Amino acid sequence: MTITTAPPTAPLAPSPAAMRLTNGRLPRWAPWSILGGSAAVTFGFFAVVAVASGSALNVAGFGIVTALAYLVLITVISSVVEGRRKGVDRLVTGVVTSAFLLAMVPLVSVAWTVVVNGVAGLSAEFFTSSMRNVVGEGGGALHAIVGTLLITLVAAVISIPIGLFTAIYLVEYGAGRRLAQGITFLVDVMTGIPSIVAGLFAYALFALFLGPGIRMGFMGSVALAVLMIPVVVRSSEEMLRLVPNELREAAFALGVPKWLTIVKVVLPTSIAGITTGVMLSVSRVIGETAPLLLTAGVTASMNFNLFEGRMMTLPVFAYSQYMNQGIPAQAYIDRAWAAAFVLIVIVMALNLIARLVAKLFAPKLGR
Repeated sequence: MTITTAPPTAPLAPSPAAMRLTNGRLPRWAPWSILGGSAAVTFGFFAVVAVASGSALNVAGFGIVTALAYLVLITVISSVVEGRRKGVDRLVTGVVTSAFLLAMVPLVSVAWTVVVNGVAGLSAEFFTSSMRNVVGEGGGALHAIVGTLLITLVAAVISIPIGLFTAIYLVEYGAGRRLAQGITFLVDVMTGIPSIVAGLFAYALFALFLGPGIRMGFMGSVALAVLMIPVVVRSSEEMLRLVPNELREAAFALGVPKWLTIVKVVLPTSIAGITTGVMLSVSRVIGETAPLLLTAGVTASMNFNLFEGRMMTLPVFAYSQYMNQGIPAQAYIDRAWAAAFVLIVIVMALNLIARLVAKLFAPKLGR
């Protein structure tokens, strides 16, 4: 009895599509080498142009041409070696990275300029004295720092409860109702209100009761609260919507009232995002100048009373020092830059505190 066996079949050759997906791969150092080569060639070109024209090196042009040369080279080389799909992927990655770096340029430039110029104007006197009876050199911004903190604190006290309660109504009680739709529309409109309009509103409101020409810190707090409320509402609303409905339903199944579910379940779950939104609104208004010029006014003296007299703030202090320069002018410019630097430090400190609070009070997910 003979047993016949089928001849072994030859392995199937990989399809052209599979070969293209795995055919060739650039080493990890290749993109950096291409970027370095593009930068070297571009720098040589712009250096020759600068020497020939007797001008300084065009840094902006150098960066733009380097980025464009790199994008073209990496796309072409990757498409030839790795395939068209990988080439397009590297092109999009390069475009996104270039856009990020381009967006960081003004941010880094502003921060660097403020730090360099602001540190030069800092001194112990700057934090311990006001500008009362000071002409020329000397003086400080203690009255402006105190005014900024007081006005912003009262604005937060006014706007945070209103914004948070509004967000709770929109998410928990007003779903599908016309009133909620109207509130959402008005909040969206208020988000785009210019700051000067908020200042005019606060001034007109108090002028109706106290007469024209009134200036006091509480008016500035009201103007800033008008700007803060829509930001608090929108950020808190989005955070409340991210809370899973299963958590609410579980509380309802246990017989917990709705208000207690919101207090004990919904708010603690979203406290981290709400805190971040609140600090975003504070950062949005703490540097406003136009509404505070109209409402809180300008003064060179200390004022701790929000309901009587003018009150200075850091943005207005920086503006007035830079626009009303005396002799020597450099002293006024240094104080303006120092005020801007202190304002940035305050905003940074508030954001760090907000992150710490969010981390401490956020629900613990681990076991």
